[in-house]
Amino acid sequence: MTKFAKDEFDRVPQNSSRQGVHRDAQETVRPNLWPVLTVGAVALVLGLVAFLILPRLGLVAPGASTSVSTPAPQQSETSPSAAPTESSNAPIASGEPSPGTTPSGETSATPSSAPVDKAVAVAVYNGTATAGLASRVAGLVQGDGWTLGTVGNWGGLPQQSSVVFYNVPGQKTNAEALGKLLGISAVVESPEIQQPLVVVVGPGYQ
Repeated sequence: MTKFAKDEFDRVPQNSSRQGVHRDAQETVRPNLWPVLTVGAVALVLGLVAFLILPRLGLVAPGASTSVSTPAPQQSETSPSAAPTESSNAPIASGEPSPGTTPSGETSATPSSAPVDKAVAVAVYNGTATAGLASRVAGLVQGDGWTLGTVGNWGGLPQQSSVVFYNVPGQKTNAEALGKLLGISAVVESPEIQQPLVVVVGPGYQ
């Protein structure tokens, strides 16, 4: 080893104390957690009180409201029960069920006696080889008060008998009235017919 001459740093006194720059041991400051824990405990207690006690207090009010509102439906139920008894007694007071049957009789008679609209134009066609047959039938139609439309020869499919055609359901009553007037029993709905009422005089018409 290399030997160096001793200097003043090699002279260590018997009672040596630290020399030079050094740091004192610093005490670690611990934060005081007691206020935080106290506040947390108080908040927890308040939360439990709000969660457990306040809902119970809130449930008491609806129970009271329902108990109070319970008589009201009973009163409303008794009042309708009295109303039907009065309404049921009303027909008895009238003494005759005939007023109830009379409207039903009128309504049943209304569809069968639906008004006939003679203002609807009626077309008359001759579906036979007999000349002048369409004109004769058209005279009967016009003489009964119907509005006369086209009168001519039938250009459609040959008909085996006389037929009254109507193109919409609303003309059924008119078609039946025409059939009764002319003695034609065949009344047929045909949307292909352009005119509302068409009378086709077929073979055998008298």
